[in-house]
Amino acid sequence: MESKSLVSIDQCSKEDILRILENARKFEENPNRRLLENKVAATLFFEPSTRTRLSFETAINRLGGRVIGFQDASTTSSSKGETLKDTILMVSNYADLIVMRHHLEGAAKYASEVTDVSIINAGDGANQHPTQTMLDLYSIQKTQGTLNDLTITIVGDLKYGRTVHSLIVGMSHFNPTFHFVAPKELQMPDEQKHFCDELGIQYEEHLDFTEEIINQSDIIYMTRVQRERFTDLMEYERVKNVYILNKKMLDNSKDNLRILHPLPRVNEIDYDVDDSPKAYYIQQAQNGLFARQAIICEVLGLNHLI
Repeated sequence: MESKSLVSIDQCSKEDILRILENARKFEENPNRRLLENKVAATLFFEPSTRTRLSFETAINRLGGRVIGFQDASTTSSSKGETLKDTILMVSNYADLIVMRHHLEGAAKYASEVTDVSIINAGDGANQHPTQTMLDLYSIQKTQGTLNDLTITIVGDLKYGRTVHSLIVGMSHFNPTFHFVAPKELQMPDEQKHFCDELGIQYEEHLDFTEEIINQSDIIYMTRVQRERFTDLMEYERVKNVYILNKKMLDNSKDNLRILHPLPRVNEIDYDVDDSPKAYYIQQAQNGLFARQAIICEVLGLNHLI
C-alpha cells in the first residue's frame, strides 16, 4: 500500500492482500510480539462494536502497545458539538495510530486527510469495513486452501452491509463467482454490480435461498439485517427473518463448504448449525486478531520486523 492509512479495501493490490494474509499467518503462529513497544493506539468508536473493538485492542496489547480511546461517543466532546476534525486533531496529539468506527460514510477517509497519524477504518456507515474483509479473506484462504476460482454466496442485507461491499472488492482479484441472495428491499446496490460487470466477475441475483444455491457454494457468507440502518422500522420487520440457515439445509452441500458471518448474528443462522463442521464464524472472529495485527504493522511500516 502506498498510503500509511487503511480506509478502503480499494487501496490494496492483490500483492498487498497476499502479503497481509501471509503476515496474519505468522501472527497466528506467534501472536505475542512486542513490535509496538512505546507506541500508543487510540480506538475511537463512534458506533457500538464488540468484536472489532476488542480484537483491535487485543491485537495492540499482544504487540506490546498501549490503548486509549472510547467506545461511546456520548461520553466525548463530540456530544458537545466538537467536530470530527477537531476530535481527530486532538487525539493525534496523543497517539501513533487511530482506529476509528463512525456512522458517516467517508469519515475515515476524511480523518486520514486531516492528520499525519495513521488511520485504520473500523467501519464507516454502510460504506466499507476493510479490516473485516482481510479477516474474511484469511478465513476463506485457510478453509479452502486458496482464494482462487471460488463460488461465494452472500445472503441477507446486501444493501447496507459494508462487510459485503468490501468483500466483493477484496475477492475481485481472485476470479470469484458470486450468488447474491436478498429480498428486493435489500438487494446489492448498482455500484457493486457495475464493479463486477466492469471486471467481468460472474454473479447471479436471487430472491430465494435454495438448497440448489447452497450446494454450489464453497463459502456461504450470512449477514444480519441491520436494524440500525433502517429509517422505516416497518420495512425492517418485513425483512428481518426472511432467510434462516439451518443444519438440514446443508445435507447435500460440498464437503469443503464453510459458513461465515461477520457477527453479531440475530436469527439468520439456527443454533443447530453451530455443531456442523461447516460452521466457521467463531473461528472467523478469532482470525480477526491475527489479520488486524498484520494490518497494524502494515500501516506503521513494521513489516520488516514480523
